[in-house]
Amino acid sequence: MLPLWAIVAVLIGSGAALLYQGLAILYAYQMPRLVPAVPAPAPVPLPRVSVIIAARNEELDLPATLDDLLAQDYPNLEILVVEDGSTDGTRAVIESRAPRVRLVPESSLPEGWVGKNWACATGARAATGDWLLFMDADVRTHPSAVRVALRWALAERADLTTLATRIEMASFWERLVMPFYVQMVLIGFRAPHVNRPRSRAAMANGQFWITTRAAYEQVGGHVAVRSAIVEDVALARRYRAVGLRLRVAWAPDLAQTRMYRDRHEMFEGLVRTTQGAEASAARLLGSGAAIAAFFLLPLLVLPLGLASGSLVLAAVGGFLWIALFGKHVAFDRAIGAPASYGLLFPVSAGYYVVVVATAFVHRVRGIPVQWKGRAYPGDSGSRRNL
Repeated sequence: MLPLWAIVAVLIGSGAALLYQGLAILYAYQMPRLVPAVPAPAPVPLPRVSVIIAARNEELDLPATLDDLLAQDYPNLEILVVEDGSTDGTRAVIESRAPRVRLVPESSLPEGWVGKNWACATGARAATGDWLLFMDADVRTHPSAVRVALRWALAERADLTTLATRIEMASFWERLVMPFYVQMVLIGFRAPHVNRPRSRAAMANGQFWITTRAAYEQVGGHVAVRSAIVEDVALARRYRAVGLRLRVAWAPDLAQTRMYRDRHEMFEGLVRTTQGAEASAARLLGSGAAIAAFFLLPLLVLPLGLASGSLVLAAVGGFLWIALFGKHVAFDRAIGAPASYGLLFPVSAGYYVVVVATAFVHRVRGIPVQWKGRAYPGDSGSRRNL
């Protein structure tokens, strides 16, 4: 039989796990949602929007992305694609859609820059719009996406507005891991708090974010975050630091993307963002421990209660199994993954612990971040090309 203090400690830990995991549901519920809208006459002339895409070896995804942009119902739109040293047919994809799509050639990557940041800075210099919309090359958009996003930004008087896209999941591993990733983003960035003026929460989604040129230049643009691996979050924090207004909304019907095409690319991408998020080794270690403590250890309460003969722990443990598995089933279904994958959430959490542990080892050993054929140190400092 366990001593009373041990039972109390387990009960307190169980309650903390329930509250922590419940944050994902609460934050998802609090997120504003943008939906497609039918065209309507604008009361005033609409400002010019420049769409900027950094494209490196994107011949598979870029055609659909550009065709969706060309079908936008927003009349005052400029589309620029910065060709970032591709070795496939990306350049031909861009040129085939000229003159409606403008190819922006990029000079060689300077020392101290991450490739995407240099491409985005190059595109921003070439753009003529009062608003700058930065998009990834693999984002599919509804014809009203630009118009709805801009009108919400104007209504909210936002300096930076970002859309959380629907993540398309085709493979077993995507359906297993990506719903857990979404939960980590919601909790880690306190996503709905970004919309609160006095909050310190700050985030942006590099897949789709729109800003006024004036605000972008005020914070220094991509020049100011030239060496940041997770540049979207770094920029959002600069906006927040100088008192500019941030807004984030869930828009699954306006924009969709398949983030990773296979298990290897997904693991590499998650390690990249985890390692490059300016987290110290100690913080990474704490993050991995927290995931294990809040998502995996609660499942041990039931067998602990049965093994020790504690009816209280057995009852609490049974409730935890029902509540936590039910929560993950509901969450997976809500974001478009098969609900049955929620029953595998312990595997998802274990996978993510491995991701964080790998990022921790890379940080400690000084292993560079690998992405798009380039290597970048995991901390601030100079970058080198491969």
